[in-house]
Amino acid sequence: METAELLKKIKQEKPLVHHITNWVTIYDCANVVRAIGALPVMAHAKEEAADMAKIASALVLNIGTLTTELIESMKLAGKAANEKGIPIVLDAVGVGATKFRDDKAEELLKELKIDIIKGNSSEIAKLAGMEVQTKGVESTKVEADLIEVAKKLANERKATVVITGKEDIVTNGSDVYLCNNGHTMMGSIVGTGCMIASVIGAFAAVEKDYAKAAASALVCFGIAGELASRRASGPGSFKELFYDEIYNLDDNDINDMEKLEIKTAVKKDEAKTE
Repeated sequence: METAELLKKIKQEKPLVHHITNWVTIYDCANVVRAIGALPVMAHAKEEAADMAKIASALVLNIGTLTTELIESMKLAGKAANEKGIPIVLDAVGVGATKFRDDKAEELLKELKIDIIKGNSSEIAKLAGMEVQTKGVESTKVEADLIEVAKKLANERKATVVITGKEDIVTNGSDVYLCNNGHTMMGSIVGTGCMIASVIGAFAAVEKDYAKAAASALVCFGIAGELASRRASGPGSFKELFYDEIYNLDDNDINDMEKLEIKTAVKKDEAKTE
């Protein structure tokens, strides 16, 4: 993995990451994108959503605080992003909780070319066609092989799929990345799920292999959480320290602390024959 090199590339290129995101965590998403070295913009109005996407390097759509009007802005921005050829990250927040949310997520997936679909286990399982219930925006247990669930959705939607959890899973339908960086304290503050979608957007802006980009984002995000936990006494100090750690993240931290397993699919023409 070239995680450290991709992080340097973000800091050098400073890609603009356009968000149409959730009002609860919008401030946190903007801050984390800026801390990692990219530039955030949050343009929700349908009158400018497409124009902003045209000058961005990635688009992040987050359905956490969903309205019909917001979906229309997402479609306008998404179509502009597709025309420009920049990556779209869909954070499927709360899918599986209500029919409205399920229907709108399906609309976005049907009408736009979504490059990266991110969610917790029950959100991704729901998008993959399983009968699961999401508890508000919190994951519920999924009785299935999550790697296979992710691969199924990735192949159906021709996208990279990210499942966040104790072990993060990234797959493009064949290659699989398993990331074990992170700390339990990350689950004690609101917004870490939304923030990682934003960081994934920043990495996808500089790396066209979106599975590699997402895995690198998860590694950096998780390492920053581990480093912040060493000095934090609770959720408040953890959040403050987290921004400092992701801002100061360097090659040594990444190379020493990266916990990433890569399972690369063998192509048929490369397989050994007896």
